[in-house]
Amino acid sequence: MKPTLQTRLGQQLSLTPQLRQAIRLLQLSALELEAELNQAMDANPLLEREEDAEEDDADDALAPTSEGDKAPDAAPGEEASDHPDSGDYDPGESPDWNESSAGSYERRGNGDEDSDEFTAAAPVDLHAHLLWQLRLSHLSPRDLLIGEAVVEAINDDGYLEGPLEDIQTALAPEIIADPGEIETVLHIVQHLDPVGSGARSLSECLCVQLSLLSHDTPGLALAQEVCRKHLDALAKQGPPKLAAHLGVPGGHMDLAVALLKSLDPKPGAQVSAGEAEYIAPDAIAYRQGGVWKVVLAAGSQPRLGINRHYESLIGKASRADDSYLRGQLQEARWLIKSLETRADTLLRVSRAIVRQQSGFLDHGLEAMRPLTLREVAEELELHESTISRATTRKYLRTPRGTFEFKHFFSSGIATEHGGAASATAIQAMLRKLIDAENPRAPLSDQRLAEILKGEGIPVARRTVAKYREAMNISASNERQRLA
Repeated sequence: MKPTLQTRLGQQLSLTPQLRQAIRLLQLSALELEAELNQAMDANPLLEREEDAEEDDADDALAPTSEGDKAPDAAPGEEASDHPDSGDYDPGESPDWNESSAGSYERRGNGDEDSDEFTAAAPVDLHAHLLWQLRLSHLSPRDLLIGEAVVEAINDDGYLEGPLEDIQTALAPEIIADPGEIETVLHIVQHLDPVGSGARSLSECLCVQLSLLSHDTPGLALAQEVCRKHLDALAKQGPPKLAAHLGVPGGHMDLAVALLKSLDPKPGAQVSAGEAEYIAPDAIAYRQGGVWKVVLAAGSQPRLGINRHYESLIGKASRADDSYLRGQLQEARWLIKSLETRADTLLRVSRAIVRQQSGFLDHGLEAMRPLTLREVAEELELHESTISRATTRKYLRTPRGTFEFKHFFSSGIATEHGGAASATAIQAMLRKLIDAENPRAPLSDQRLAEILKGEGIPVARRTVAKYREAMNISASNERQRLA
């Protein structure tokens, strides 16, 4: 064989350092962004808070040598008249804010006072607990990144929210992972402590916990069979009828049921139960003149500037110092530009969400329409992965409470009237029906499905059961026992 030279044509996605930085900042929550910027300012003398620069300008204004200095300009894209706290805002149009909404918290104050609002010690939550274990595992860098995306998709009860395709989207474009690869890492996460975290159903959650028990555990084999195939039947029929149906002795069934009852149906609650969560909203939706408007929340987007003193030393310092300062100046400009891009993206995404879900803001959950990441991505001409990052751990404050951006995204079911009803709206309708039912004769899943079909929403009984379980509502026979 002889060495040869070959030329090939092809396309390859190359992420510049600036683009990588912008992507990383976009996926950070408000508190994580604050920590990131504090670290950047400690490492880069060319960076400073703009409020610090304003104080310096005020001091310079008193000095006779600084008469020509100008105050820093307003943040790019910021319009005071659009903010609900501005002078042009009509108090008569002020929304009825629910200050007691669970999980909502708005930062107030200026300067150092902002950080004082968050001096309480942060509890160790489920995500931090799982990530800590994941990073101690002997995973490849690629699998670790996939695992981190999986953990981010787990709710406080320990269940995986959304399909694996959502995790694929969140990983792109840095990592292109197939569902099988994500499934493998998910299996690893499910066996971390608390066992069962990352399950996609109650059955999977309990089966994972059973898989770690010793093979000689009394009732294990039957408990695994019931968990995999007959969990719904156990809830509806009870142990005696299910034992007769399966042809097993009643004593064996009692052992299996006792074993299932010893498991934890909400493993995530072991870590995060009872912990208060304080949220700083990233954007605020308010109604003005009959129109819904959105602005970024005060303090949610830290503003950085260039330190004029160190910038003035460029070209005057020694060669080594001059090279260092120029490099730091370039990095500072990249960071400031990335912050502006992040703020612009969050504002565009939040406004698109409010446009799409104005019915929910006006009328409540039953008016929530189906919405996907792709729809918003196509409207804003952005990649789906960008929308995914912009909606993760970002919060919108509305008159109906403070919600994560992802709350407004939901799959839909076609109605008989030619429209579509979102899963969130259907869940709200189910809850309303169950709340109004006769406690002595609760509505079965089949009856609920029939009522919804009568209202033009054709859903199967198993779909009703899935939504009911997602809302942590017991089956009809259990609701009757509780009545």
